[in-house]
Parts: sequence; C-alpha cells; structure tokens
Amino acid sequence: MSQDKFRNIGLIARSESEQALYSLRQLIHFLHGRDCTVILDKNIIDSLPEMGLQAASPAQMGEACDLVIVVGGDGSLLGAARTLARYKVPVLGVNRGHLGFLTDILPSEIESRVGQVLDGEYTTEKRFLLDLEVRRGKTVVGEGSALNDVVLLSGDSVHMIDFELGIDGHFVYGQRSDGLIISTPTGSTAYALSGGGPIMHPKLDAMVLVPLNPHTLTSRPLVVAGDSEIKIHITTEKVRPLVSCDGTEGIRLQVDDVIVIRKKPHRLHLIHPPGHDFYQACRSKLGWSTRPGDSN
Repeated sequence: MSQDKFRNIGLIARSESEQALYSLRQLIHFLHGRDCTVILDKNIIDSLPEMGLQAASPAQMGEACDLVIVVGGDGSLLGAARTLARYKVPVLGVNRGHLGFLTDILPSEIESRVGQVLDGEYTTEKRFLLDLEVRRGKTVVGEGSALNDVVLLSGDSVHMIDFELGIDGHFVYGQRSDGLIISTPTGSTAYALSGGGPIMHPKLDAMVLVPLNPHTLTSRPLVVAGDSEIKIHITTEKVRPLVSCDGTEGIRLQVDDVIVIRKKPHRLHLIHPPGHDFYQACRSKLGWSTRPGDSN
C-alpha cells in the first residue's frame, strides 16, 4: 500500500504538554516533507501558531482525514478513540505518556516508524468499545462510551454500594462492594488489572467484570462474551454512586437507577508499525522477565 493511502493526516495532542508539542513540531515537518496535508486539533492550534495549519475538531478529522495520529499517553488516545471509532479512520499513537500500551511509537522513532506506516508497512487491530446508558425509570439520564472500561464507584462516600448484576437477562448476584469494573480486553491492562482482573489478549471478544473490594471472599472476576448485555441495578440508598467511562467525570446515580452496558457497534481501527507484539508490550510495560532469571 502506498503513501497515497494517507494524504490527509489529523494530529491530536494535549496542549499543556511541552513534550507532546515538541514531538508535534517534529512530526509536522516530517509529514510536510512527505507532501501530506496536516490538520491540527482545534484545541491545540493556538499552541502552534507558527505552523499555519488548518484546525478541526476530532469529529471533523474523522470525516476528512485518512489517518489520525495521537501524540501523548494512552489517556489522550482513549479520548480520541471515543470520538473517532464511528468514522472508521485509522488511528496511530506516538507515546508521550507513561505506559503507552496504545501509543507504541517512541518519540525518537517518529520519522522512521511513521515513515513505515506511510509506506504501507503496518498492521491494523480492531478494538471494540462499550456503550453506556443510565436509565431512571423510562428515561435515559446519562450516556457514554469507553475503550478501556466502565467503572461503578462509591464516589466521595466511604460506604459500600449495594447493587444487583444481570447478564443477558439472567440474574447473577447481589453484591456489596466499593464498585465494579466492566472492562474490554484493551482495558484489561489498566484499572481492571489493578483490581485483580486477568490480562486479556486484544483479539478476544470478551468483557471482564472485576469487583472492587467485595464484602464476600467468593466474589471473583468474571469473564463474559463480548456481545453480552450487562445491567446493574442500584439498590443502595445511603450512597450516591458514580459511573464513569475511561476515567472521565462520571454520572451521579441514585437508588433504582439501572446501568446498561453493551458493545458499541463501531470499532476503533488501531494501527501499529511493523513488529508490534502484544506480549513484548507486556514485558516492557509490566516488567515481565524476558527469560527465567532475568531481573527486568
């Protein structure tokens, strides 16, 4: 596949990150050298006035661009993914954050690795997202989407939450805990991992439900089919819990609210340069030994 595949390229980053802006400038000069049209996220256009670029929202990029490159950490890519998935535009990540499970190009490799992608040397993964609805009676009072996870939390209360879990119309259990994480395979290396959940390969069509500090020792992470419909009925009266998508601000809940979680119909098209290996990413990001007896 030739460079003609990617002519109009959108760039997204956090304006408050000087490191990200440095890499953006490098990337812009490189892309101009490859005769690409560069469109910059309107939220950062004022941080790079000298570049004289077109500005657009992520949604407009989804409609107009052949490729979107996110410069930042996984959080930056999560935010972009929630908007861009519906447009099926490929997304590539340059890591200017911490772990970088999703943004896998190092700043020192920008020209060589992005150049490979422009030359058609890449692999594509389709990652599914979750859709969230909060129902209060017959009214939908909140919505959201998540690439990593939907998390039910006690909010600013020290009390546990009481709720009932249903999957595909079947009652599963009533639980008292600090909350529940509903994670995609993408999110299984994030908050769900901290909660004791399993690491799931990105190709799996599954979700994992991870209880947070449950009041019973027999509550364990539960892996279900990716097409499952999850319903959580809030039964607690003393607490006003929160439900949040990918760590965003969240929706405040009240007793008898019902949370409904399903797979989103649109998938994120995530691009990797040649040689990407999920297990190698686990070794480098999670500190797994490369061979028995190795210290890192």
